[in-house]
Amino acid sequence: MTFKYNNVYIKDTAVVAGKFEHEGPMSKYFPNYYDDFYMNAKTWEQAESKMASETIGKITKKNKVDLIIAGDLLNQISASNFAVANFPIPYLGIYNACATATEGLIIASNFVEAKQVENVLVNVSSHNNAAEKQFRYPVEYGGPKPKCTTFTVTGSAAALVTSEKSKIKIESGTIGVIQDYGIKDAYEMGAVMAPAAAYVIDKHLKECNRNLEYYDLILTGDLGEFGKRVLKDLMKEEYKIDLINYNDTATMIYDINKQSVYSGGSGPACAPMVTYTYVFDEMLKGNLKRVLLVATGALLSTTSVNQHQTIPAIAHAISLEANIWYI
Repeated sequence: MTFKYNNVYIKDTAVVAGKFEHEGPMSKYFPNYYDDFYMNAKTWEQAESKMASETIGKITKKNKVDLIIAGDLLNQISASNFAVANFPIPYLGIYNACATATEGLIIASNFVEAKQVENVLVNVSSHNNAAEKQFRYPVEYGGPKPKCTTFTVTGSAAALVTSEKSKIKIESGTIGVIQDYGIKDAYEMGAVMAPAAAYVIDKHLKECNRNLEYYDLILTGDLGEFGKRVLKDLMKEEYKIDLINYNDTATMIYDINKQSVYSGGSGPACAPMVTYTYVFDEMLKGNLKRVLLVATGALLSTTSVNQHQTIPAIAHAISLEANIWYI
């Protein structure tokens, strides 16, 4: 299921980062950041809402916004709910774990392309300590983790999707299908999500009648170092595709050799934080013309994990183009 868009653009973006993210290789792209996990809030969950409210506020302060679409990892997407409560704007709350950003961009693009809504703000957020407490163990426990573990990104990222011509065009979007390869380990997120990424990449290329060379960069959301290897092997074995011009935001946002982040980053904010800053900058410089962003999400819950169920995964793809006529 691929949607083609004739008149959908990203007009504005806003990003707020945490301490680890600002200390990583993307530091210069994150001038707005917090030095600690509490961010002058009482709890980690409230800190995440604060970040989300901040990125939403940066967009609404400069632009007319008709609809907000937002999501996060916390129970009942509470970080987004409390953040959006500060703004008297219609709101849709969504959840697709770490694939929420591309899910939101597809929904927003469909609204804009159909001329039902003019300006849609899509926001996603995540917080390392809040996510660890909910899905694994509170960080105070200091429990050991395997190398394949990913480190949830602390940050928030917003994008304004509009019909007004701008520098970044959303050319198309492909909705993925849930993939479940029977993995039950909540630390194996890269291996869980790689099949979903492989499926939607292949689906997008076939439905658009394109090959890999069409894109200057294929960018997955948060597979991490281990997940990247699984994806490459899977694409070659199951889809007969050798991935080229490929990278993963989870291995870009951190320096996995110098920072204690295991296999790399994860979380809803991971993919858009890298995309809206570094990738967009490269597109505006002319170094990248076409980018396929594939955010991936593991659809587990504390209940399903405690009941020893398998972990299903989803991925959605967004095709981004530098609008050379505008630039």
